[in-house]
Parts: sequence; structure tokens; C-alpha cells
Amino acid sequence: MHQRIEQRIHHLVALADKMMDSELLEAVVTRTATINPFFTTDFIHAAIRAIAEEMLDRQKLNTWLAAYDLPEHDAAATVGIIMAGNIPLVGFHDFLCVYILGNPMQIKLSGKDDLLFPVVFDMLCKLDTSLPTRAQIVEKLHDYDAVIATGSNNSYRYFEYYFRDKPKILRKNRNSVAVLTGGESDADLAALADDIFMYFGFGCRNVSKLYVPENYDITRLFPHFDKYQWMFHHTKYMNNYDYNRTILLLNNTPHLANEIVMIQEQSAIASPVSMLYYERYSDFTSLKETLHEQGDHIQCVVGPDTIRPLVDLDMVPFGASQKPSLVDYADGVDILTFLKGL
Repeated sequence: MHQRIEQRIHHLVALADKMMDSELLEAVVTRTATINPFFTTDFIHAAIRAIAEEMLDRQKLNTWLAAYDLPEHDAAATVGIIMAGNIPLVGFHDFLCVYILGNPMQIKLSGKDDLLFPVVFDMLCKLDTSLPTRAQIVEKLHDYDAVIATGSNNSYRYFEYYFRDKPKILRKNRNSVAVLTGGESDADLAALADDIFMYFGFGCRNVSKLYVPENYDITRLFPHFDKYQWMFHHTKYMNNYDYNRTILLLNNTPHLANEIVMIQEQSAIASPVSMLYYERYSDFTSLKETLHEQGDHIQCVVGPDTIRPLVDLDMVPFGASQKPSLVDYADGVDILTFLKGL
């Protein structure tokens, strides 16, 4: 591996230590949680830990990059990164990819998450003193050659038009699903609760839809959601719950509910915050067809690895959807390959 990339890996490993043990970052965590109630301190810490353990580990970085024929020299194309703000530090992987290849970059933050990344960025700038010469946090992109932008379905249409003449990776809303077979252990279902409830369900890797066998007792899930019972006392989350529950009751829509979530049989994938959809399948052949038809709307599929050959899709283990690895590129688009092609 080229010396400049080895040096960056060294800086990234050191960054992981600083992120996990920083009084300055902890102060910003507290402030962020005050400004944005959906970014609780526990959820912010979970995001920091996932980045440090899955993306800033030396062995994992080396294994990831060994699969690529990386250029000997830093790339010249300036890359604009527009980060989303649905969960804490959600745009870090985009930044990491551009940093590794050495492209100049401009980073535009979401107003919902504009405190955490600058602190992390400053930490890395102190480790890699050359970084400030090629990377900036900006209010508006300018003089850029390519774009990586993440947003809502509405902003996607804007991005598509605005960046129509630039090489780009554009992302819009996606959701994740889980496949249950009925053979799950209590530990599996408790882990599934993390896939559903972490970050209040705002992440594209959050499970918003379950596929269950025809005779599956959906009420079996409720006891495993108890560790998120604290959400009952979260005002903003419960505003969503109360609104959606009212709509269901007014329309006499069949559903099941406990104090923090409603479960509704529904063919759609994207469920509102505080709701979980489910759909029954009769066999794996029809399930495979359904999942592939919905592929453009699905970020990842959670479930047992034993069914991977039956549905012809990679499966994310229960409880791991919010711990993406370096190769878990959003929307399946390889960012390093994109950057190498600029």
C-alpha cells in the first residue's frame, strides 16, 4: 500500500482513540442532544462507537483497501459532500472515502447535525496537518468537480437538476427490512429491537418493515421491545406516536400497539416514525421476488444468514444494521470506485 495511504490509516486509527476519549467531543455531544432531542446522548455515543470500531480499525481499514488498486498520487478532482442529518455523523463514511484518496473536498453539513462533525474534523486536522489545505467545511459548494449528496426524496430531485452536469452520487430515502422465519431466539428478537428503534427509526438502515411467515404470531415481538420503553417519556417521539395512533383509530385501521409502537399489516416499506409495518409470505420464492422488486427502496435486509441463498440477497445479522462496515456502501454504490474514475 502506498505510503501516503498508510500514513492516513495511521491518523484514522489515532482519531478513533480521540473520539472515544475526548472531553471536548463529550461537551459537544451534550450540547447537540440539547439542541436536537432526537440525537440523545446514548444514540450519539452509539454512532461514535460504531465509527471507531467498524471504520477506524487498522485491520479493517487495511482489509478494505487491499481490494482496490489505489492510485499512487492524490486525486486532483475536488469533491463536494452534502451530508444528511437524520442520524448522528451519518456522512462520515463519505468523508472517509474522499480523505483516503486525497481528493480536495468541500463539506456541507445538515443543520440538524452541524456540531459533531466539525469537532471530529478538527481532531483529524491536528493529526494530519495537511488536511486543512485540501478540505473545508462550507456553507455552499463552489468550484467543485464532483458531488456526493444525500437527502430526502424532495431534495434528490433538486440535486438531480442542480448537479446535472457533474459526476455524482445522489441518494434519496431508503428503508431497511427484516425477514423472520419463526425460528428466531429471544436474543435475535431483542437484537432486532435495536435495528428498529435505534435513532428513533430515522436511519436508512433502520428496519421499518418485517416479512413474517403466514402463521407468525406478531405479538411475540412486543416483550422484546421493552428495553426501548423509555421512549414513552420522549416528548417529540411520542408526538409522532400520538398523531399516527389517532389517524389509525379515526380510520378504524386494524393494528396492534403497545405504549411506544404500532404494528400494522401493510404492503408499503417505509413506515412513519413510531410505526412498524409487516407483511406475511407463503414461501421463499415469492419472498425473493418481492424483495428484488423492492430493491431500489431497500437499504439492507436483516435476517438469518441461512436464508441468504433462498432470497439471493446478503443478510445483515440481527442487531447489526446500525453498525455498517467499510464495505457497506449506501445504496450499494462503491464510493472508492466512483472517486477513482474522476
